Amino acid sequence: MPRRLENYVEGGWRASRATESLNVLNPASTQVLAEVPLSPPEEVDAAALAAERAFPEWRRRPAGERTQPLFKLKALLEEHLDDLARSVTEECGKTKAESVGELRRAIENVEVACGIPSLMQGYNSEDVAPGIDEHMIRQPLGVVAAVTPFNFPAMIPFWFMPYALATGNCFILKPSERVPLTSSKLFHLLEASGFPPGVVQLVNGGKETVNSLLDHPAIRAISFVGSTATARHIYSRAAANGKRAQCQGGAKNPVVVMPDADLEMTTRILADSAFGCAGQRCLAASVAITVGEARRALTEQLEEAASSRKVGYGLDEGVEMGPVISFESKTRIEALIAKGEREGASLRVDGRGKKVKDYEEGFFVFPTVLDGVSPQGEVARTEIFGPVLSLMHASSLDEAIQMVNARSYGNMACVFTRDGATARRFRYEVNAGNIGVNIGVAAPLATFPFSGWGESFFGDLHAQARHGVEFYTQTKVVIERWPREWNRKF
Repeated sequence: MPRRLENYVEGGWRASRATESLNVLNPASTQVLAEVPLSPPEEVDAAALAAERAFPEWRRRPAGERTQPLFKLKALLEEHLDDLARSVTEECGKTKAESVGELRRAIENVEVACGIPSLMQGYNSEDVAPGIDEHMIRQPLGVVAAVTPFNFPAMIPFWFMPYALATGNCFILKPSERVPLTSSKLFHLLEASGFPPGVVQLVNGGKETVNSLLDHPAIRAISFVGSTATARHIYSRAAANGKRAQCQGGAKNPVVVMPDADLEMTTRILADSAFGCAGQRCLAASVAITVGEARRALTEQLEEAASSRKVGYGLDEGVEMGPVISFESKTRIEALIAKGEREGASLRVDGRGKKVKDYEEGFFVFPTVLDGVSPQGEVARTEIFGPVLSLMHASSLDEAIQMVNARSYGNMACVFTRDGATARRFRYEVNAGNIGVNIGVAAPLATFPFSGWGESFFGDLHAQARHGVEFYTQTKVVIERWPREWNRKF
């Protein structure tokens, strides 16, 4: 029997009293890995109240003391990196190398958050009026929570958690019910890092659990990454309850390839972007727009790159791409491929209906290339979230930029060119929060915020770096006068 996962509340592991649960599957083998409870509202309440009790003592610790458990956590993450990477691959499906890369980004965020004594500094101004000084200081919000997706179970919690804890907040994580095993492992490391009871907690669950977090009066802020529809729901409900919210939504990321681009390099990078992690990342290239003469050569090279990519179980040697997360995702992706054909696209490489030896029941969709996708069609507007690259064609940079800016999403846009003026114009005019120049995945380092525009983001302050610090703190302005006659008197 698969083990039933527990919640981590007030410094201890607790069995959930949930009457409903889900099986956690290995998407390559369909093996049941564990059972995850869908925690009811009363268990969210217990975690929130425990965090509320822990907050006064935690926020009073000096910033340098609050980072000490994070320093220990960083060392533990390094020590257990291989085990955590295997866990990501087993429940998420990506390759071992992709899982290791994900953990490196998680560790990077812990390292940045350890600089909180500097990042959290305010500012001051003397003599704003005769004998009066003014100061701005940052203080934590209180209890905060994050709801994270299936595609990066080790990294995305660390977009939020280290900054929330370092700034003096108490933090609750609700991981995706599809991939809760990695979070459970991470919380065993958090437990060993020395955080006081109630400061950091884990509550497993589904939609009801999320809504309980959104409605709980003790929780002051919500962070989220997922689909645009869910991001809009969480942002709206959080705002209605007076909470801060940062909600990363979906994406439809275009890549413009100019005639002067290095096509060999572009093909390699573009294929890695579109088909890496089986296309299940919010910064995956999903549309390639060729300009002028780039069309024929790039199309042919992409066909070869897609057809030759080795697909299989991510822990097996030489595998370059794993399965998608579930049977439902596989069905949805294959239906959108068929939709693209009906809308007039040419199927250059078809990834449907293929099997992997020894994993015949796995949720595999092989790399797919759709050519001549209509910019007005459903496939051009829909986030497929799978290993499907749509090709569109423009006669000029002007037309390509118009095609890029016509979409509702604004997570990432990239251009491949040798010309600096073209690159500068692209980054200046394109509506997207993350811009890549000769880059296929424009993922900011942890020292920069993970930006997003349009329907790719709901909120004001993004994850990571200074945006994370600002999101998890509130500013207080102090205006003070100390009359000299008081000094003489006392």
